[in-house]
Amino acid sequence: MGIIDKFRLDGKKAFITGGAGGIGKAISKGLLEAGADVAIVDINLETAQTAAEELSTIGPKVIAVQADVTNEDAVNKMIETIVDEFGRIDIAFANAGITLNIPAEEMTFEEWNKVINLNLNAVFLTDQAAGKQMIKQGDGGTIINTGSMSGSIVNIPQPQSSYNASKAAVIHLSKSLAVEWADHNIRVNSISPGYIGTDLLYKNEKLKPLISEWEDATPQKRLGKPEELQAIALYLASDASSYATGSDFIVDGGYTTV
Repeated sequence: MGIIDKFRLDGKKAFITGGAGGIGKAISKGLLEAGADVAIVDINLETAQTAAEELSTIGPKVIAVQADVTNEDAVNKMIETIVDEFGRIDIAFANAGITLNIPAEEMTFEEWNKVINLNLNAVFLTDQAAGKQMIKQGDGGTIINTGSMSGSIVNIPQPQSSYNASKAAVIHLSKSLAVEWADHNIRVNSISPGYIGTDLLYKNEKLKPLISEWEDATPQKRLGKPEELQAIALYLASDASSYATGSDFIVDGGYTTV
């Protein structure tokens, strides 16, 4: 098998939570282009269906699945639905997440829990359910979690302690699961983006004034594009990364190096 062939995902079955927009949609598109069947998971079924329809001509098969990934029963049902449709799961991508920019002294415990619940607890539930299915299948798989450079550094000037803490936990959860499931040939890694210019970001009136500060603080002097995360996602989803597990891959234009 040549090196290019190792990046192909023909016959592989994948799902991505938060896959209907931004980073998730870009990665869904990348996996489809590489030959995988992809389930786009979102809490809003209509949003997932719209994304699936837009991407339907790219790969072999794309479906929309509704799930509240903070709910254990809903996550288990999500896995059942995908397995019923695809027959198995080879690639699981836990990507759903949120940020609340609230000073720590003003943040309510409810607001704290909202971030932790989606950014960390939902990742564990998704990974656990996918891991169980892969163990049952008996021939391994790959799990990718969306971390953030915020799991390694503290962003300024916006206050986001809950987000930073959740992403640091996701990175270490990924390492922990990689060790626990190595015997099952299940690889677990995280991708930690820097500032990525999604449509959601550019439409956020509170964050738009900060973009120039973020660009100035980034050695490449710009925000990343969602499509610039496709290659690292494809690497981790494919056989090209067969010896990579328990690693965090920071893609941030050099932000964390300064």
